[in-house]
Amino acid sequence: MVHNAVRLEHLSQEMVKKGICTNLADQATQLVMGDGNPDADIVFIGEAPGKKEDQTGRPFVGASGKFLDQMLEAAGLNREDVYITNIVKYRPPNNRDPTKAEKAEFWPYLVKQLEIIQPNVIVTLGRHSGINFIPDLVISRDHGQGRQVVLDKKTYFVVPLYHPAAALYNGSMRQTLIDDFKLVQTYLNSHKQL
Repeated sequence: MVHNAVRLEHLSQEMVKKGICTNLADQATQLVMGDGNPDADIVFIGEAPGKKEDQTGRPFVGASGKFLDQMLEAAGLNREDVYITNIVKYRPPNNRDPTKAEKAEFWPYLVKQLEIIQPNVIVTLGRHSGINFIPDLVISRDHGQGRQVVLDKKTYFVVPLYHPAAALYNGSMRQTLIDDFKLVQTYLNSHKQL
């Protein structure tokens, strides 16, 4: 476990040293690498840090993060068991969506992050994160339905879910998200051998 934690820390330092996405880095407090178990079987991937994440250096710690914790609990998981990160590692100004160029600049580092952790299941949180793994994704149609995705010659099992913020803005989404989260544990059990 220490080995992967060290490798992830080196990757984080490499991004800072190489000046990845300086337009975002210059206005952010810090790089938000990820949080949780560096040997996790499940990795959750959002799109970019928000204000609270930028302040704390940890992903999903605001209102969406609290709901994410509740969903993890409903699925019999907790933060210490999983790894949580974002595609883009710096907060975009005013919480705007990251640009395609910004996502593209961070993408190789996300792939390296996944190579270090070697999860059995990747859960994308929200449409913006999901389409980076599943280009033809329609979140309203495909949420909760896992599929195999090849990244850099390695096959991952990817499950697209609605973003936790969706349930904060639309209460009827809450149960959908909880039901989909419960499926994640089932997918994990069936893909331990991948």
